[in-house]
Amino acid sequence: MFLSAGEASGDAYGAAIITALRQQLPQAVFSGLGGTQMESAGQHRIVRAEDVAHMGITEVLQHAPFIYRQYRKLVGSIQRDRPNVAILIDFPDVNFRLAKHLHATGVPVVWFVSPQLWAWKRRRLRWVQQRVSRMLVIFPFEEPFYRNRGVDAQFVGHPLAASAEPPAVSREAYAEQHNLDPNRTWIAFLPGSRWKEIRANLPTLHELAVSDLFSASAAYTTFDGDTTTAPRDPAAYTRYEFLLPIASTISPAALNTYLAELDAQHLRYFGPTEFTPNTRPRITLVPDAREALHHARASVVASGTATVLAAIVGNPFVVVYRVSALTFALAKKLVQYPPELPAPFDADGNVPVGMVNLIAGRRIVPELLQSRFTAENVATVLTPLLSDTPERDTQLTALAEVRQRLHSDGHPIAHVVETVLSLLPLQ
Repeated sequence: MFLSAGEASGDAYGAAIITALRQQLPQAVFSGLGGTQMESAGQHRIVRAEDVAHMGITEVLQHAPFIYRQYRKLVGSIQRDRPNVAILIDFPDVNFRLAKHLHATGVPVVWFVSPQLWAWKRRRLRWVQQRVSRMLVIFPFEEPFYRNRGVDAQFVGHPLAASAEPPAVSREAYAEQHNLDPNRTWIAFLPGSRWKEIRANLPTLHELAVSDLFSASAAYTTFDGDTTTAPRDPAAYTRYEFLLPIASTISPAALNTYLAELDAQHLRYFGPTEFTPNTRPRITLVPDAREALHHARASVVASGTATVLAAIVGNPFVVVYRVSALTFALAKKLVQYPPELPAPFDADGNVPVGMVNLIAGRRIVPELLQSRFTAENVATVLTPLLSDTPERDTQLTALAEVRQRLHSDGHPIAHVVETVLSLLPLQ
């Protein structure tokens, strides 16, 4: 069987699918494009996901020759091995083209996790109609979108919602495990699963971590009849610790090196001397995003799958995102949501990008995009989520509603396996 997934979330789903299929078909052979989790589950990786995990229009162009060479390897393996079934997981820029070769070779194609054709590039809908045997979608509004346009689609529920049991480790044990202070407030940073996202988003989050921008001291604000005075909070590093989960597509050593570079860049907050153990921002790398969100008081999450995970865990959060100016300008011009998806504009004329806001049909989570994504703005909208406030309660209630909408009968991975088995040739 051929599987293709190019991102951290797809790697996790692909690994679960391989594991489940091997229980049904012990002799099955799996190959294609995948990450380390899929390899551990038994996939022979023709191409490594971490080598092609680029994003955005201008960014892909920079890496086009290398990506094309990797793509040709995948096409060659399809033509050489002629798999019985192909399972494509998200990653549309590569998977749509692979679907063309798979269909031409007579291989049934199951697509799990729909490309966001309901947002833009709707002309590709005809490719789905021509090349995809079954479309298995994980968001409830996607099934009517496809079925109304003649595609065999089924809402199977979201895999993250189907395995929503909270981590068993206690806060005290988690603190000891990762050398954290359980008496401080923990905030999770999820800047993305690709290096381009991390370089675009993490510097602003690091600035937040070393600054004194949090303004939780409103209760002490004074007014002398002329001016309002609010004392500055102590710097964030004295009150908070920050959890940074490592995506499977990212090297921990490389991420630590990048954090050290950010430390050096932000020394201006503390003068010419180096950080001391008491002033260095406590950004701690942790291996699991779900655990980090479970234990954090609130989080800052780059738009993507991680926003759904935060909603499922029930962690209040802020959505952030930054891409190149060209990518954003083109996306803003091209994104048009269908009637099945209500999406109110913000003050800048932007439609929502956070999946939880799309599922809810309203803006339940703040979004800070492009120039609005600054450390100051993040602190402003995050601060009310750190205390027992009406803003926090309102968001928690709305996230619970989103969580309920992400469930379906049966487990999503079981639906994928059932579909794949139904498409295998009779022995």
